Amino acid sequence: MKSSRLIRILLLLQLNGQMSAVRLAEELEVSVRTVYRDAEALMMAGVPIYSTPGPTGGYRLVDGWQTRLTGLTTEEAEALFLSGLPGPAAELGLGTVVAVAGLKVENALPPELRGRTARIRERFVLDAPGWFSGQDPVPHLAGIADAVWNGRKVAVRYERWAGEVDRVLEPLGIVLKGGLWYLVARAEEEIHTYRVSRVHELRVLDEVFDRPVDFDLEAFWEANAEGYEEAMYPETARVRISPAGMERLAVVRGSQAAHAALLGSGPVHDLGWREVDLPVELEPAQAARDLLAYGTDVEVIGPAAIRRALRDELLALDAMYRSDGASSHTIG
Repeated sequence: MKSSRLIRILLLLQLNGQMSAVRLAEELEVSVRTVYRDAEALMMAGVPIYSTPGPTGGYRLVDGWQTRLTGLTTEEAEALFLSGLPGPAAELGLGTVVAVAGLKVENALPPELRGRTARIRERFVLDAPGWFSGQDPVPHLAGIADAVWNGRKVAVRYERWAGEVDRVLEPLGIVLKGGLWYLVARAEEEIHTYRVSRVHELRVLDEVFDRPVDFDLEAFWEANAEGYEEAMYPETARVRISPAGMERLAVVRGSQAAHAALLGSGPVHDLGWREVDLPVELEPAQAARDLLAYGTDVEVIGPAAIRRALRDELLALDAMYRSDGASSHTIG
């Protein structure tokens, strides 16, 4: 930890020139006394760092002394500042590593291009979790990540829908999806997906395991996600949908679902309406309630069972709101 902090001090001074001990302490999230000790350690190690006293003083490196990172194009360096890694990296226990890497990248850029990375940070923010989703507590994420990296088995207590279970897992990879962390692991020769926030206890074992040579994490996750969506929406409804409805579909189901609907759509009619097939839940009543979210921008053509369920739902709503007074239902 200290070695990483010393590297960050060097890079911060190289990037900013002179910096006070107070400012360095704020950047490093340590005490001023710690900065004093680190600066002394750098001097004793032969690094040409010196301090100037007074209210406008601080630490700086001897002019001309620097260490540069090479091998990155400007486009690659700028892409790193758009990656959105700091938040997830911190949860993985890699926050300091990413901070040092970012400073190295910024130091590698010519002075005239450093302003572009600053503008990127000012103008672009990646906030992965969806609205109202909250933040899943993941106290064991860093430990799981370490086990994934080192190929060690883990003993976990995991919360399933039917209650807590104890499992010994061979962790193969970690996925961040929609702000939620998932562990892909092998248990008893079968590979499953586990939500990290539901791991209530974790013990990293000394026992190592052989990773399947043909396992592809990205391919597994893609197939797993497709299977989940197919299981969630096994039925298909044929609907007429307006351009506004297509925009709403992209928000509710995602751009890929909207694109898939467009690929299978019929010709465009008046005012941009078209016929598309939408995956829906198996139960007609639940499918109807989901489709009501599109309001008058979607008209269900079939199946007939979903049309009947929609009519029943609308009749119930009409009865509830027919009068101008309060609902006849009592509370409490």
